[in-house]
Order: sequence, then structure tokens, then C-alpha cells
Amino acid sequence: MLCIVQDVSVQKPRKVTPGGKEQEMKFGVIEQKVIIGASPLEVYRAYVYPKNHAAFTGTKVTGVPREGGRFTAGDGYITGKHIKLESGKRITQEWITTEWPVGYPPSILELTLKPKGTGTELTMIHSKVPAEQVGYYTKGWNDFYWGPLKKYFDKASKPKQAR
Repeated sequence: MLCIVQDVSVQKPRKVTPGGKEQEMKFGVIEQKVIIGASPLEVYRAYVYPKNHAAFTGTKVTGVPREGGRFTAGDGYITGKHIKLESGKRITQEWITTEWPVGYPPSILELTLKPKGTGTELTMIHSKVPAEQVGYYTKGWNDFYWGPLKKYFDKASKPKQAR
């Protein structure tokens, strides 16, 4: 698995702190690539459809799998909206978490799915992530998404044993 964390950048948007002071917002970008043992369409459906998403994450997931549809994941930890959905190819979302800093805009998550051998190369670019959360989310993607997603498809591809 390839994991790249781009440098944190200072953006022009400003937030006003509770004390009334303006502060520059700092954002980071997380880029990761992972190979999943399933077709791009299967990976797309696992990520976008709430029942499938819940099956691989083991958490409550709600939502409408269409552009403009809102969703929650991780037992309500993540909330967002599907911006662009291209079946089996690309998923673009905006989302925040319950730990999102006040005044920060939603992050943008882009997942690109390409056939790679018998599986899928998933490329993730997660931009507009509050700088102080980049390290935490970098680890979180691996622990709560890519690892469980790989296991989900590993279990699905194993033949059932006769008793």
C-alpha cells in the first residue's frame, strides 16, 4: 500500500475564533493507493451502498447512493454528501466528522477505481483536511477502511466449506 501525505498548506480562508480573532485555516491533503481483490464495480458498490458499507466497516451507515444524496458512516462519526458518482470508476464526496474544527468547510474525498489484474487499484485523494487532523485520518483510512475492505472481499471470495 502506498501512502503519501502532502505538505500542509495555509489557505486564504479565515475562521473567526470564539474570542473574535481571525485565524488562517490550515489544510492538508492525504493521498493513498491500495489494491483491493475485487472488481472496480464491486468496490464502488461496497463503498457507496449503505448496507455493503456497513458490512465491511462493521458500523451503522445511512444514506442515499445518488449524486446530491446525503450519508452518514461510522455510527454517525462521518456525515457528508455525494458530489459525483461514476459507477465502478469514481466517487467524489464532501464530508466532515464529529471532531471537525468549528468554521472549517467540508473536506473533499475523491476515490478513483481502476482495474488492476484481477482486482482494483483504488486511489484516494482526501483534500481540505484540517491540518491538525491529517495524521489521524491517514492512519484511520488504513485501519477503518482499506484493511476491513480487503478482508471483506477476501471472505467473499473464499469458497464455503462443506460440513
